[in-house]
Amino acid sequence: MNTSQKIALVTGATRGIGRETVRQLAESGALVLLAGRDDARTKAAAAELKGEGLAVEPIVLDVTRTDSIAKAVADVTARFGRLDILVNNAGILVDDLGKAPSGQTLQAWRETFDTNLFAVVEVTQAFLPLLKAAPAARIVNVSSQLGSLALHTDPTSSIYAFKVPAYNVSKSAVNAWTVHLAYELRDTPIKVNAIHPGYVQTDMNGGHGEIDVPTGAKSSVGMALLDGDGPTGTFTYLGKTLPW
Repeated sequence: MNTSQKIALVTGATRGIGRETVRQLAESGALVLLAGRDDARTKAAAAELKGEGLAVEPIVLDVTRTDSIAKAVADVTARFGRLDILVNNAGILVDDLGKAPSGQTLQAWRETFDTNLFAVVEVTQAFLPLLKAAPAARIVNVSSQLGSLALHTDPTSSIYAFKVPAYNVSKSAVNAWTVHLAYELRDTPIKVNAIHPGYVQTDMNGGHGEIDVPTGAKSSVGMALLDGDGPTGTFTYLGKTLPW
């Protein structure tokens, strides 16, 4: 391996935006660890991209399991000794769209936060020593404009009436976590940013959306490849600042 080659890891990457993020990072020259919780699907997705000549390797990582996270960290430590890019992409949406905010089950809230928030925190904490071992690491948290409190309280906003509470609030929390971690690491070369991928045509959206998957991955990739004078502690979409 070229020691100057960036090592990246993308969670929830067996399909959709995550998989395309892997592709684009590999096309930029990085060696990318395609992470997924299912061994067979993870290996198949990585093999397909590797077959296209891209530097992609599979790594099994269930972001909701402490033992799986620890095993992945041990693997990356043994193989590379550092991590240059962490893209926290894994996420779920399990709200019942036919119910009001107060009607969502507590189980839906807990399941959503386990994956969309607590896993982001735990994975980042676990990989932080490896990120600190890199010359100038980048952490990208895949959020959503649906986490914007400003937009949800603006009657003129396009998302004003789109209340998917557990999902939306989990992304608001991801934004807050991003701000806090960026502050903690403000005097280091590490940059931490949240992004909105856009309304992307993915399985999570039932195939609906305003932009295609390659465009949906661009915001993550852009923040993952920031140069030294790039921002930290921001919330953006294709480089445009979004309201918290």
